[in-house]
Amino acid sequence: MSYQYHEGGRVPIKTWTQGVQVEEQALQQLRNISQLPFIHRHVAAMPDVHWGMGATVGSVIATRGAIVPAAVGVDIGCGMMAVQTTLQAHQLPDSLGRVRSAIEAAVPHGRTDHGRKNDKGSWGDNLPEAHAQRWRRLQERHEAIVEKHPGAASFNRENHIGTLGTGNHFIEVCLDEQDFVWLMLHSGSRGPGNRIGTYFIELAKREMERYFINEFLPDRDLAYFVEQTEHFDDYIEAVGWAQDYAIENRQAMMEATVEAIRPLLADFELSDIAVNCHHNYVEKENHFDANVWVTRKGAVRARTGDLGIIPGSMGTGSFIVRGKGNKESFCSCSHGAGRAMSRNQARKSITLQQHAEAMTGIEARLDAEVLDESPAAYKDISAVMAAQDDLIEVVHRLRQIVNVKG
Repeated sequence: MSYQYHEGGRVPIKTWTQGVQVEEQALQQLRNISQLPFIHRHVAAMPDVHWGMGATVGSVIATRGAIVPAAVGVDIGCGMMAVQTTLQAHQLPDSLGRVRSAIEAAVPHGRTDHGRKNDKGSWGDNLPEAHAQRWRRLQERHEAIVEKHPGAASFNRENHIGTLGTGNHFIEVCLDEQDFVWLMLHSGSRGPGNRIGTYFIELAKREMERYFINEFLPDRDLAYFVEQTEHFDDYIEAVGWAQDYAIENRQAMMEATVEAIRPLLADFELSDIAVNCHHNYVEKENHFDANVWVTRKGAVRARTGDLGIIPGSMGTGSFIVRGKGNKESFCSCSHGAGRAMSRNQARKSITLQQHAEAMTGIEARLDAEVLDESPAAYKDISAVMAAQDDLIEVVHRLRQIVNVKG
């Protein structure tokens, strides 16, 4: 299935949304982005596209000579990691409650309450030495960033490494079509990345006001930095650091998860199949014979042979995919199913009974605090996958048997 062509502003819009509902608010955001003078060729929208702050989640934006920080967002480097193990389903215990509890004990999760000793979302004063070593590898670069931009510093930044967060972030134990056990997780740069993103988005807005550009923007959140300026260079350094932090964070959580479940399961090893990919980030790439900045806000790079991860929801499984290198999508694919309901709408519309029924057979939380993440809050992952069959091929379909959420 190929893309749909839409007239935009200065450039057209190409969407991979056949058979998938897209709200008008998201389409308007795509039109707003297409009006910016530095967009390269066209704007691409993946089948999970939906409204986001400034730019749509599920969009791929190639730019020449400028970057929009709000298009990258504040969950910088958010992405997925998955590893296949040598374990098979028949080797698992009948009850997986202890497995979920072990993961929850090993990886801090939930909302961070800054300054509280009993903060379950960060390590507090108990940062493991292995995580501290990861932080020390990143620390010098971070200190140089915040020395120049003190507003980009976050509270207890080193104590977020190896932590999950909340919202749609998760850790799962899954089975593939051959009943091999996989470990998979979703998170990003946590508090440090959020602070960097928030700070530079506001700085870009002030720059637009300073040069009287603000009134010409289709949306104030599309404020941008121009290449070869000081703030542009500073943002590239900061966002690159946050993306590296996100990779380290996912690796730290995966190591902690593996070690937490080992005592509870039969002996196992990790296979050679492992994926660690961003889906909220910016990077310099070459497309249509030009070196451009590619911002993927809720999209995965899918060059020919690239492995990626597309999760559905906490109850509908996920896909390990291989990219086909489709040039029109800037070699990208979706990062998930995409939300069909806002969080508030989901909390009001989905009952606890409906949530429990949707999670049948999965060891997971069934309380009211996760209703906004219930499967009904998301688009049909089958339709999303069908809409992008010219972007990726499916390598493995995973079904979760344990789900951990913040």
